[in-house]
Amino acid sequence: MEWPCCSPRLSLPPCTATTTHFPPDLHVSSCPPLQDIVRSTVRVALRQETALAAGLLRIFFHDCFPNGCDASILLLRPRGAVAETSLGPNLTIQRRAMQLIEDIRADVHFACGPTVSCADITALATRAAVVTSGGPSYTLPKGQLDSFFPAPQEAVFQLPSPSTASVATLVRAFASRGLADPADLVALSGGHTIGRTQCSFFADRSARMEDTFSRKLAANCSKHPDRLQNLDVVTPDLFDNGFYKALTFNQGVFTSDMALVKDKTTAPAVRLFARDKEAFFAQFAWSMEKLARAPRPAGNRGEIRRNCFRTNAQRVIADAGEEVEEGFAASA
Repeated sequence: MEWPCCSPRLSLPPCTATTTHFPPDLHVSSCPPLQDIVRSTVRVALRQETALAAGLLRIFFHDCFPNGCDASILLLRPRGAVAETSLGPNLTIQRRAMQLIEDIRADVHFACGPTVSCADITALATRAAVVTSGGPSYTLPKGQLDSFFPAPQEAVFQLPSPSTASVATLVRAFASRGLADPADLVALSGGHTIGRTQCSFFADRSARMEDTFSRKLAANCSKHPDRLQNLDVVTPDLFDNGFYKALTFNQGVFTSDMALVKDKTTAPAVRLFARDKEAFFAQFAWSMEKLARAPRPAGNRGEIRRNCFRTNAQRVIADAGEEVEEGFAASA
């Protein structure tokens, strides 16, 4: 195993590692208070704003799915490249959740030095948000390095669309990321149990007005076009199986979610999770572990960023006087 390949406390060349084996206890000695810092910070943040949980979960998925879990989605103004947050699938990524990740990074590095990557902090903060919201804990690999570059645009545009009606298309997309079991698709879609969305993301479903619920969606958006719609209309603020119960009553908001209950490949898992929360939790935990190990085409190459929003090389330039990205706070 090649980690660690350099001392993150010293001014040495960026770390690179090609191993895909990430021990879950990697940071136990290098940063003993890591877990407590992450859990306590996330709990405090969620008490102030529950929507941050969904924001973190979406950042984690949108970071890992295109090119592996490398914190590339957090790069705001990459030199010579396009930021992932400026591309269509990521335009509504929650900036407050991104800032929370950076705030945690600052606290962790203050306590332990720069020993933990933004990629690892993103994964840990997401897990803490799931648990705080009532969901299951799960094992995470540690030692993912932060990418120097954003994910390729074509990979970002392969993120599943909420308007996708074909389960076969969704299954193929997930399988290409090491999530070959259709239950992975169904379980990870269950993250919508704490999500909210804008009317434009389900306009195709509401426009069809094919059932009572879609007609209600259309009426609500016509009256209040800027409203946020709960994706789980049963228990929107709890991480539970209410999302699946809603699907069995044709009360899914996204076309892609409704497709899960209509297709014979995925419908049995939807019905099982609607009946049995523990079955959902067990599969969600396993699928999140698999997602956390999504393949990185170039291997685990990168660095431990001293600011999650820019590479260390960019940070040196910023320290020399470059303007800080508008809307984000610089952290120590």
